[in-house]
Amino acid sequence: MIAVVGHPDLTAQTLALLEEELRSRLADFARAGRAGVVRAGRGLPVAFARAARKAGLALVTVLPSHNSVPAQLTEPDRRAAGELLLLSEQVRLLEFDPADRGACVSADEELLRACARVLAVWDGSPSNGRDATAHLVAYARSHGVAVEVLWPRGAEHRTARGEPS
Repeated sequence: MIAVVGHPDLTAQTLALLEEELRSRLADFARAGRAGVVRAGRGLPVAFARAARKAGLALVTVLPSHNSVPAQLTEPDRRAAGELLLLSEQVRLLEFDPADRGACVSADEELLRACARVLAVWDGSPSNGRDATAHLVAYARSHGVAVEVLWPRGAEHRTARGEPS
């Protein structure tokens, strides 16, 4: 399986750039019969899912659950999860609290351990209280997962007010 990790605060323009770049990379994996996996959420997971669909790559979406029942997502993530479910061939439930950052990071670690490759949308910045990308890249590498870092020319983060930085 192939997973994607990356900054949660990417601009809409950056996500559009990434969608095209991911599509071309994922086409090779699709021809090899691989599948992609994303944890339900807005932003990068949706760009990855759209690119996977265009590339012909099978997609698995992971939803949070509590006692084997899908857990409630926040509104922006709930809307994104709906699109992800439409683009997916499979859905899996994973026990974790989507409102708990630590639980989300642990869920991502579990997904990465099941993958052969990770595409990391990362500018090289360290992890902080909102962004665990650097941690997840190091985690994947420490578990022998091949990591390919992507940061397209012109890629940007949003500021706290939602504007490009």
